[in-house]
Amino acid sequence: MTLARCSKIIEVLRQRQPDLAVVTDSVLKGRNLSAIIRTCDAVGVMDLYSVSDNAFFGAHTGTSVGADKWVKTSLRKTISEPLGDFKQAGYQIVAADVSDSSKDYRKVDFTKPTVLVLGAELHGISEEARPFIDHSITIPMMGMVESFNVSVAGAIILSEARRQREDAGFYNRCRLDQKIFDKLLFEWMQPILAKYCQKHQLVYPTLDEEGDIADPNWHQQVRGN
Repeated sequence: MTLARCSKIIEVLRQRQPDLAVVTDSVLKGRNLSAIIRTCDAVGVMDLYSVSDNAFFGAHTGTSVGADKWVKTSLRKTISEPLGDFKQAGYQIVAADVSDSSKDYRKVDFTKPTVLVLGAELHGISEEARPFIDHSITIPMMGMVESFNVSVAGAIILSEARRQREDAGFYNRCRLDQKIFDKLLFEWMQPILAKYCQKHQLVYPTLDEEGDIADPNWHQQVRGN
């Protein structure tokens, strides 16, 4: 790995937002899911939860252009599982929803620990999700259509979250726990070795400044064991 690549990975990791997440509520089209992942990566979102009855996730690589490597995606069959966990952890749950009670998305304080829920392309937010929602938000429209495509709406809302967090200085310092940072750094820089270590229950070795294994004898020691 080149020093420039290593520096880029470190820079991106330092700007990740551990208290900003996305949950998709029965969003099934691969292109939409992948576009949402790409936006998550762009604004520093670490985790996306894809919820559907079939627990299916289909990333369209042409749209995500590899962003799914940098955003952890988890499958869930029920919306109550991720939202219940986030609620218990003190997150505010914000849902993109076209309704009379929805408010302008710019009126929400996205500097708080936040989960953004994006609903299905045709039916929107499910009834199962509604008891968990703290704020229903909408993007004001100037045309004849009611709403944006779900991936476009997600990009607009997450861009506002990024703006607010930039103004608050959230991207100016690393907000990840050091252990989590070190773990992700190894997995991003050495994905093949990370899978090997996980399979064989090995502690991740230390990396040098270029993202390579610092101990030149590590590979030989592992083979010997």
